[in-house]
Amino acid sequence: MSDHAAAKPSVLFVCVHNAGRSQMAAAFLTHHGCGRVEVRSAGSAPAETVNPAVAEAMAETGIDITAETPKILTTEAVEASDVVITMGCGDACPVFPGKRYLDWTLDDPAGQGVEAVRPLRDEIEGRVRLLLAELLPGSPPEGRVRR
Repeated sequence: MSDHAAAKPSVLFVCVHNAGRSQMAAAFLTHHGCGRVEVRSAGSAPAETVNPAVAEAMAETGIDITAETPKILTTEAVEASDVVITMGCGDACPVFPGKRYLDWTLDDPAGQGVEAVRPLRDEIEGRVRLLLAELLPGSPPEGRVRR
């Protein structure tokens, strides 16, 4: 493994539709990681578009995900990632030896309004911050507090 690969961990977030939970997690990790982590997201059965209530909830934090599009989960994306975080996609996620798998049990925001998405968004941001502290030990925690 090259020094570059060792220096930049890669994370893949997977949920069924890649329209809500995995998009929020990827956006927060990209934002708080400040380029120090390679971030991907995908879905086992991707939706046509990102959930509008999720986009609205993220916009409230100053993060615009309206340009994101749900992507199909590929074997290549899993192989290229150090950590694979699943969010309720069950057996649809391919498993490769040597990868670190985490399963975040989170409610699916599909069909819910922004009020229902906000607590989910905040839970995901908290988990992403903890993940970032694990992936990049010794790096200063993000100081940017919003709201």
